[in-house]
Amino acid sequence: MSKDTEKAVVGLSGVGLGLDELVRHGARQVIQQAIEAELAELMERFANVKTLQGQRAVVRNGYLPEREVLTAAGPIAVKVPKVRDRSGSGVKFNSTIVPPYVRKSPRVSAALPWLYLKGISTGDMGEALSVLLGDDAKGLSANVVSRLKAQWADEHVAWSQRDMSESHYVYWWVDGIHTGLRSENSDGQCLLVIIGVKPDGSKERVAIGDGYRETKASWLELLLDLKKRGLKAGPRLAVGDGAMGFWAALEEVFPATRGQRCWFHKMGNVLNALPKSQQARAKADMQSIWMAATRAEAHAAFDRFVSIYAAKYPKATETLKKDRESLLAFYEFPAEHWQHLRTTNAIESTFATVRHRTTRTRNCVSRPTFLGLAFKLIEEAEKTWRRINGPEKIKLLLEGVAFKDGEPVQDDRPGQQKLAA
Repeated sequence: MSKDTEKAVVGLSGVGLGLDELVRHGARQVIQQAIEAELAELMERFANVKTLQGQRAVVRNGYLPEREVLTAAGPIAVKVPKVRDRSGSGVKFNSTIVPPYVRKSPRVSAALPWLYLKGISTGDMGEALSVLLGDDAKGLSANVVSRLKAQWADEHVAWSQRDMSESHYVYWWVDGIHTGLRSENSDGQCLLVIIGVKPDGSKERVAIGDGYRETKASWLELLLDLKKRGLKAGPRLAVGDGAMGFWAALEEVFPATRGQRCWFHKMGNVLNALPKSQQARAKADMQSIWMAATRAEAHAAFDRFVSIYAAKYPKATETLKKDRESLLAFYEFPAEHWQHLRTTNAIESTFATVRHRTTRTRNCVSRPTFLGLAFKLIEEAEKTWRRINGPEKIKLLLEGVAFKDGEPVQDDRPGQQKLAA
């Protein structure tokens, strides 16, 4: 520990500051130092710019009024410097760390939609966050939160109108999310969510809409809108629950896209048709299907499951049998991608808290607010998404190389007598 740091700690402890105050004090110093470093960079950039009288054109000019910014460490008071441009060319200093008018850090803003979907009403946001940020948390009155929700709704509208002509997706995960929120027009709006994999293997939001009971009409409207905004083709494979109207809509809009049923949903449906005493064994037997190394081995495990359970539990086996081929579609894609393609986990993990919430919001929400909240949730989650395994294998798919049991097959295109590896 440096002498300056020791002096600072001793001085602070001497005035009776607790740990939270020390953290906030340290955060303020770091933020202020970073802002001053930004200013120094600007001043250095214009150091050689002179007025007609030979003076420096850009000089410091005091500070803007001090303002508090709500951060994860609590409210932090910051002072942003000003500059004066004597040349009249309009040079100004705007901090990228604390931009003009910003009163909350992105991390705090990102927490608000989660709190709302967890059942915290608009008027209780400040109280809920004060547990983390202290009683001095400011700027989160009911009116402020209402304005934020309106802003999120506007952002969703703008994003939903973006041009899609340059977009290209290899895979889609598709799901209908029932949050339990009540809307103005119906009880229990359903979110329609599509997350895609781009040619470089990264994931991104494709569509966030709403519908009633995941009907074909709702999905058709969403897919036709993507096409209208320039999306030229669907993905090579779409992964989703078999109960959705999505599949019928997909057949109309992007018929070349293959379908992969989600094993997570399918296993849940099958187990629901079995007594509890049989569920652990049945789960392991189904796992042996989708974990098989080849399609032939998967079919063999599939037949074993049917032979074991069909006589006593025909409903369970029929539930599994009806989607046999679409449950095994992933075998015709790179083995490195299988763990991503067997389930809709990319969506499930994002909305796990929302899907399993037990507390309902006290009031109905408007459709724009509902979609805006979902948009902000997925926007924040997207920051943590990683690329799929084996992204280099996507190039082979796009070049038309066929895969069997996860491996590229002999490339018999003219002049290409080799394995596409």
